[in-house]
Amino acid sequence: MGKLHSDVKKLLEEAKTWVLSTCDDKPNAVPVFFTSAKDDELVIFDVFMAKTLDNIKKNSQVAITVFNDSTMQGYQVKGIAQYSSDASLIEAGNAVTGNFNLTTKGAVIVQPQEVYVLSPGPDNGKQI
Repeated sequence: MGKLHSDVKKLLEEAKTWVLSTCDDKPNAVPVFFTSAKDDELVIFDVFMAKTLDNIKKNSQVAITVFNDSTMQGYQVKGIAQYSSDASLIEAGNAVTGNFNLTTKGAVIVQPQEVYVLSPGPDNGKQI
């Protein structure tokens, strides 16, 4: 897909919570708090993931939803996820999660494939 549209990246960076959706036989959606948005990938630091990681191992296709209820702006990013235990990612995660006395175990890295508008209006549901 290439780089994320600037509006999408900005909302991802500003949002306190993303919703990560995975699926094996049944859908699973969890709020995620320790995140990072880059131009061509999204990083979610693993602190509590169990079912989510099991699902990603079985089906790497995921969706991330982010929404600002004040501005009514929202997007869904669909992509391919992989898990990483890279030491530099764990260190970056611990710089954030350590503030909450939590430990980063690894990271889910999502390569965006498609982005859809969730904002009310004529563009709702459109792929950008």
